[in-house]
Amino acid sequence: MGSPPGTGRSKRAHFLRAVLPCLMLTALERAPALAQSLTPDLFNPNRGGFAAPETLPTRRTAGVPQAPSDALPTLPDPNDPRRRQQPPAISRAGQSPTGQVPTYGLPAANGASGSGYDSLNRKRQQPKLYPGQPKPKRPVGPGSKVAPATLERTLGPPRIAPPPSETAHRTPVPPAMAGNVPGQPLRRRLKLDEDPFGAVGDYAGSFLIKGGLELSAGYDTNPARLNKPVGSPAYVVAPDLLVVSDWERHALVADLRGSFSGYTNNMPATINGFASPSPVEVDRPDFTGHVDGRLDVTRDFRLTSQLRLRLATDNPGSPNVQAGLQKFPVYAAYGATVGFDQTFNRFQVAAGATVDRTAYTDSKLIDGSTFANTDRDFNQYGGVGRFSYDLKPGLKPFLEIQGDTRVHDQAADRNGYFRDSNGGYAKVGSSFEFSRILTGEISIGYSARNYVDPRLSQLAGFLTTGSLIWNARGLTTVKFFTDTQIAETTIPGSSGVLVRTYSAEVDHDFRRWLTAVGKFTYGTLDYQNQNRNDKTYSLESNLIYKLNRNIWIKGTLRHDILDSNVAGASSSGTVVMLGVRLQN
Repeated sequence: MGSPPGTGRSKRAHFLRAVLPCLMLTALERAPALAQSLTPDLFNPNRGGFAAPETLPTRRTAGVPQAPSDALPTLPDPNDPRRRQQPPAISRAGQSPTGQVPTYGLPAANGASGSGYDSLNRKRQQPKLYPGQPKPKRPVGPGSKVAPATLERTLGPPRIAPPPSETAHRTPVPPAMAGNVPGQPLRRRLKLDEDPFGAVGDYAGSFLIKGGLELSAGYDTNPARLNKPVGSPAYVVAPDLLVVSDWERHALVADLRGSFSGYTNNMPATINGFASPSPVEVDRPDFTGHVDGRLDVTRDFRLTSQLRLRLATDNPGSPNVQAGLQKFPVYAAYGATVGFDQTFNRFQVAAGATVDRTAYTDSKLIDGSTFANTDRDFNQYGGVGRFSYDLKPGLKPFLEIQGDTRVHDQAADRNGYFRDSNGGYAKVGSSFEFSRILTGEISIGYSARNYVDPRLSQLAGFLTTGSLIWNARGLTTVKFFTDTQIAETTIPGSSGVLVRTYSAEVDHDFRRWLTAVGKFTYGTLDYQNQNRNDKTYSLESNLIYKLNRNIWIKGTLRHDILDSNVAGASSSGTVVMLGVRLQN
């Protein structure tokens, strides 16, 4: 059985509808068919990458290219002339110029001040300074050294603790005095004053002059240092003068200090029917002065010189003092040194030639006659050399060698001994400075002296010299000194005296205007070939009240002990003094 007539006719109609349009398109288009070409735009992942922006149907009508919405915005160029000519955008709608797109927001770095951050790296306007006004320093940047809280110091002892005056309330200083007025020339910064009650001094040209006078009075229980004490009221007049040059090169320093100790009572002329070993008048002068000069020839070569003078008497209780004297004979020891100082990098050489003379005045006896002391007068010629090496900062070891010849005015002394001699010493040591807390110099060595007279044996022994300063605390300082010398003597058969001295001192400031000083001194006197050994002890305390820079009040208490292995030669005495010091 076949299909119904209506069904076949419907299928044929659908087929014809699909074939007829295809035949019409084939008849109209006779060009060959081509595939799509491969271009770089096909690999562009951005939106709109298959077509150029100017061909997009959504382009701006003004003809200005527009970046894709998902692309990063481009910053405007500040140097574009069109940007400078563009008028500011108007916020009201409909009032912008035709064909111009309005811009909104603030330009970059619009809120930055003259010292703020500018993202465009533009040059900032420099502040305008007054004439003479110092230029401000640039701000400290990363990696810069932190400025110290206090001023750095290179000279002088360290300040362990600040004085109370630095933290106390102070009277405001006018800006003109402090140098804070804009345009004011810079004031010369004054040096830090270590001693607020010290002498200021006066300038005479390029020299700084400081002078002082100390007057004191009290009582001495044994001024003659006799075995049986005899006391007397005492007074002391002690002037001093310091002159220091203030030059960039070369130097000249004069340090002169003297004293005169007077006693109102006279000592007995005889003791137990014999002439007293002490003079009747025990007044004693004492002066020590030196003038040092330095001539800087080059940076590493300097010429040095020194003039020195010492006026004094023999110490009370010394066996060199004649019996039956009316007063002490005074001796003068004066001389000069001329030398040089050469530096070779860390190695330093210093040498000098010395000439000294010691002369005594005639002794005045209690019977009115005089006795000449020319046999004690002598000249000394010698030289000294010092070699040092700067091993490290604060440590400088050295070697020092000295030699001299002593020639007396008289070949033989009062006892017939020929005392001309040759001698010297050699010592090694070091100067040091540990954190400016402990500074000083210490050395040890050996000294020897040979005499012309064969009856006088060689005088030799170890010697120690040193000077230490320890800043224990901000208000406490400890000092230590030691020295060894070979002195002449008039004792028959004795070559000389080997004198060793050790001294310790402690200074403490209860306040800046109130200072206490404690001092202890120990010494030994070894008389060669006489089996006599003397030991000396001295305990001293001082209390100083500083009214101001010009007036000080000083109280002194001292006890001296002389312990000798010779019968009747030991003695002791106590001194109490109260005085005032005037200085400028």
